Amino acid sequence: MRGGRDPLTDGERDSGLADEAEGFLLARAHHDQARREAKDLCARMPWLTTAQVEELTGHYVRRRLDVTRDLLLATVSRAGQLRQEYEARYASLRRALLKRHAAGVCAVLVCLSGAYVLARLLTG
Repeated sequence: MRGGRDPLTDGERDSGLADEAEGFLLARAHHDQARREAKDLCARMPWLTTAQVEELTGHYVRRRLDVTRDLLLATVSRAGQLRQEYEARYASLRRALLKRHAAGVCAVLVCLSGAYVLARLLTG
């Protein structure tokens, strides 16, 4: 048992557990779908022996899961790239907006200062 507080809050731990459960269920669904497809394929080849059916089914399921894994990894990689691009663009837009606001505030201050000096000159 570890001493001190766990750095994860209950909400983060629950979210992680939910994500893990969802991932497990998704993987299981892909596995079951691949097995059904393999059985459908083998059903169209009635000349296969039981051992050949099992071998073909196992090979098909493994290959199908490899393809699915590769597609998911590519999607995750692309999502990471897009996130970096969007974060960089967001930071750039924030900087530009901050510069515009600062310029606007400076312009207002210059106008107010000019108006104050003009008022002092006219009254004084």
